[in-house]
Amino acid sequence: MSKGFDWDDLQFFLAVARAGTVSRASHRMGVDHATVMRRLDNLEKTLGSKLFERNPRGYNLTKWGDRLLTSAQVVEAEMQKAERDIAATDLAISGVVRISSLEGFANFFLAAKLPRFAAAHPNISIEMIAIQQIVALSRREADIAITLQAPETGGFIVERLTDYVLFVYGLKSYLAAAPPIRSRNDLRNHPFTGYIDDLIFVRGLDYLDEIGARRPQLQSSSLHAQMEASVAGHGLCVMPAFIARRHKALVPVLAREVFLRRTYYLVMPADSADTARVRAVRQFLHEQVASAQSTFLDGG
Repeated sequence: MSKGFDWDDLQFFLAVARAGTVSRASHRMGVDHATVMRRLDNLEKTLGSKLFERNPRGYNLTKWGDRLLTSAQVVEAEMQKAERDIAATDLAISGVVRISSLEGFANFFLAAKLPRFAAAHPNISIEMIAIQQIVALSRREADIAITLQAPETGGFIVERLTDYVLFVYGLKSYLAAAPPIRSRNDLRNHPFTGYIDDLIFVRGLDYLDEIGARRPQLQSSSLHAQMEASVAGHGLCVMPAFIARRHKALVPVLAREVFLRRTYYLVMPADSADTARVRAVRQFLHEQVASAQSTFLDGG
């Protein structure tokens, strides 16, 4: 059989064999007469055999066409079975989806949403890695990464999840007793908590220089720990608004003048991004974030 054989041509062959005429076949397939003729001609040329005898009453199968009909029906039946199997799989999605996420999004947003996903998809297990370090998607260390950096190369699917805003925060009692902060330059007169310099693996988290803060006296790889230090009264910290709002005692400083905007992305290996279980998680993440836009974008 020729290398140029197109299995799609079999659908047109079967339609004509069953309808008896090109006109009826084209009507049933929703295509024009010329398309059916072209696909039949292509199939006959590829196989090097005449498949139909044309006569005034319609199209009759030749002996070669009759032989092909048997094989074509087997192929059709197998394709229909495959479609049913895939559809059944989608209805009972199962497997493990590992999500790698930055700590802030994982701990202060996603963790509280996942029970809802688990209830809707009892056959999907979620593994969530909530660390700052970069996970190697190319080595299948995760199925989905939630990150601030969209890869520029490689076989990945990248989807924008949401923007979010960050402000400088301080404890109300600290700000009442500390030197006043009237401008950005005054920030240098206050202690900060922040990330450990040589453990910042994501560019988007290296933001103290952007706001003009001095090197933090207290440093931690954990955003949660940084926030708790400020809640305990140690100076200032830079915090996503959707996290800081959990502590009413933390208030933004110079909110109109000093703020940052970052973007969360979903990144997935291209060859697994459209599997049923990963697709279900992708959809869930987008739905949850879309319903909470004000949480990510408002400072109050």
